[in-house]
Amino acid sequence: MGAAVLAAHWAGGAGSTLTVQVPKAGEPAKSGAGTRLSAVQALLSTAPGVETAKTLSDGQLSALLRPWLGADMKDLAAPVPAVIAVHMTGEADDSNDLATLLAQSAPGTIVEDQAVWAARLSALARSLQLCSGFVLLIVTMVTAAVIAVVTRSGLAARREAILIVYQLGATDGYIVQRFAARAAVLASAGGAIGGLFALPVVFAVAKMAAPLAGGQVSASAAADGFYFLPLPLWLLPVILPLAAGMVGYVSTQFTMRQWLRQLS
Repeated sequence: MGAAVLAAHWAGGAGSTLTVQVPKAGEPAKSGAGTRLSAVQALLSTAPGVETAKTLSDGQLSALLRPWLGADMKDLAAPVPAVIAVHMTGEADDSNDLATLLAQSAPGTIVEDQAVWAARLSALARSLQLCSGFVLLIVTMVTAAVIAVVTRSGLAARREAILIVYQLGATDGYIVQRFAARAAVLASAGGAIGGLFALPVVFAVAKMAAPLAGGQVSASAAADGFYFLPLPLWLLPVILPLAAGMVGYVSTQFTMRQWLRQLS
């Protein structure tokens, strides 16, 4: 679930973002009207699929380059291209046409598409989901097998009592229902305990994953890293008991009915 949230965030964030670099932004445009930067800005304002186009200020560029050029750097001495952050609406998936138009308006303009990296991250998230799905399937199968073994042990210990009740006219459904209901209650209790123990792990992983989701909350906030969690993860202590109870109920029903068929 967390991987699905991150994949959706990447697809809607970096996956729909372009970075446009305009070298020699202050020079006259090819058309002769305005500068190269103003020509690119005008084209982006009317280009299809462009939702917003924000030109970064010199201060913002300095802040971005400061980690690589040193913390003592105040202003950039060397000329750098003007940078425009473009957010696409999703209607124009291919940035090649936009890059061609920009190159015609201001030759040398560079368009960097973040969709490639977002697609790779989404593929990684889907791989995590697939692995988690396999783990969940294995855990469910092991749980069902353990419940079946415990049920058979209980049947062996209560064989005489079950035979007496069976001979007195109790139906298969009545006997199965009693065992299945008890197994569901015990499995639900185990699921509740497991859900409570899982919450700290989920929160710890969520805090580590918060930077990948673009968290903007302060480090001192009590809910730091948790605000983007999907609702099912918050309901983990409720979902796990219900799921465990269902597995226990179905497993016991299947085991009991097989045993009663052999008994008759």
